[in-house]
Amino acid sequence: MTDRPDRYKWTALSNTTLGVFMATLDSSIVIISLPAIFRGIHLDPLQPSNIGYLLWMLMGYLVVTAVLVVTFGRIGDMFGRVKMYNAGFAVFTVASIGLSLTPHTGGTGAMELIGMRVVQGIGGALLMANSTAIITDAFPVEQRGMAMGINMIAAMAGSFVGLVAGGLLADVHWRLVFWINVPFGVFGTVWAYAKLRETSQRVLARIDWWGNVTFAVGLISVLVGITYGIQPYGGHTMGWTSPLVVSTIGGGLVLLALFAWIETRVEDPMFDLSLFRIRAFTAGNTASLLSSIGRGGLQFTLIIWLQGIWLPLHGYSFESTPLWAGIYMLPLTVGFLLAGPVSGWLSDRYGPRLFATGGMVLTAASFGLLMVLPVNFAYPAFMALLLLNGIGSGLFAAPNTTGIMNAVPARQRGAASGMRATFQNSGMVLSIGLFFSLMIAGLASTLPATMEQGLTANGVPPATAAHLAHLPPVGSLFAAFLGYNPMHTLLGDKVLAALPPDKAAFVTGKTFFPQLISSPFKHGLAIAFTASLLMCLVAAAASWLRGGRYVHDDAVVAEVDELVPV
Repeated sequence: MTDRPDRYKWTALSNTTLGVFMATLDSSIVIISLPAIFRGIHLDPLQPSNIGYLLWMLMGYLVVTAVLVVTFGRIGDMFGRVKMYNAGFAVFTVASIGLSLTPHTGGTGAMELIGMRVVQGIGGALLMANSTAIITDAFPVEQRGMAMGINMIAAMAGSFVGLVAGGLLADVHWRLVFWINVPFGVFGTVWAYAKLRETSQRVLARIDWWGNVTFAVGLISVLVGITYGIQPYGGHTMGWTSPLVVSTIGGGLVLLALFAWIETRVEDPMFDLSLFRIRAFTAGNTASLLSSIGRGGLQFTLIIWLQGIWLPLHGYSFESTPLWAGIYMLPLTVGFLLAGPVSGWLSDRYGPRLFATGGMVLTAASFGLLMVLPVNFAYPAFMALLLLNGIGSGLFAAPNTTGIMNAVPARQRGAASGMRATFQNSGMVLSIGLFFSLMIAGLASTLPATMEQGLTANGVPPATAAHLAHLPPVGSLFAAFLGYNPMHTLLGDKVLAALPPDKAAFVTGKTFFPQLISSPFKHGLAIAFTASLLMCLVAAAASWLRGGRYVHDDAVVAEVDELVPV
């Protein structure tokens, strides 16, 4: 027995919402649980030789999903969106089980986890590439914004639940952060295979192998280059001058240009570039990319701010900060939850332009106000600004996504959904690279002198203090991000043992590092948030340029009606 059409749309929305919730839950739960994961596999992620493991544990999933969503969206158009989506649920679930059972420790264990995260990213890409298209197929035009709003609430809720659940579960056992996905995955997979059905017409076409290969290799090269650009290189605080980084980014851009050339000359392109002639599609994706770049690194910056400075200054141990950082970031989620469904419902009636544009303006304003907030802020002010940022993002997300999907023909919704996800996920990776680079640049200009002075004043030998102060600041940032005691990690047991006990206790206490880094961090924060503010304002301009409400299928019908005599 199949659901009636009016019931099927809710089945499709419920299942795809569960899929999105699971994918975002996994992303944030891994971020917050990294200290427990690395302790579980007996590996110090802050050792210079292990930084790569840490970065790929963070970035690998994003890179894989960014690369594969367009390909899987196009394959969904050709062979069935539901079929690809269902496979994604199954792959994601199997990978979650695999992550829970990796047998080794040390570097081998880290590579096993990274490898399974890549497999999980393949499942996530199948889900993301086709879920938005399935919702668009199932709902009539006048209800799509509302449906997208509900779907995106699940995404934001998954991010928050992951932060809190990761903090709680990691205290019990690190493998639980992967096991938590398994019941969701098993239930969602069975439900999807039992209830979802194809409602779109398949596109008869051949696979564009050259387009797929050049796009995948080109985008991987660019994103890998960005990932390694954050790491120190030689005597530099970052690796942007490294031959590896320069060659991978440059070579990747050449391959992406070749991809664009190929797509204009093959009979069945992987992605029809003529869609970019549709103003609503191009403007929406441009706004999405700029929004992702502007906002993508926000979570990481707020975590470092809370875990490295504010929470220790307010009496929290460094080890407990990951859980409390997730709790104190709740207003960001609340703002999104308040604005997301309302803006989606209103955009169904009035079009996405005003809400998406206004959302980006509010988000930009929140970044400007966060810059003037003291590093050791009063929480109500911080809470209000996070709420404002969440409301702005909620106003933007559903109307913008609905505007993009309404703008394309039904037969290309899978590829269009994949391209939208590519812009969004690539923007996240670019944002993480941008935020960390700007923060590191800001810290590198002021932190060494401040740290050297603070360490020598507390008994650390001048030569040792000078050496430690001129180490790349990325180590201190990652230590704060992971909930490690930064000064204990930086100084080590040998140096601390040589200090008087009271001095050793002070420099590794809850106030020394936060006070030491506050001024340099504020400098780096201003640089990073200025970039975010500008990105969001440009995204607002791009969103405004989308024009009025546009639905591709309605526009085609109108053109046909004009040609047919009455």
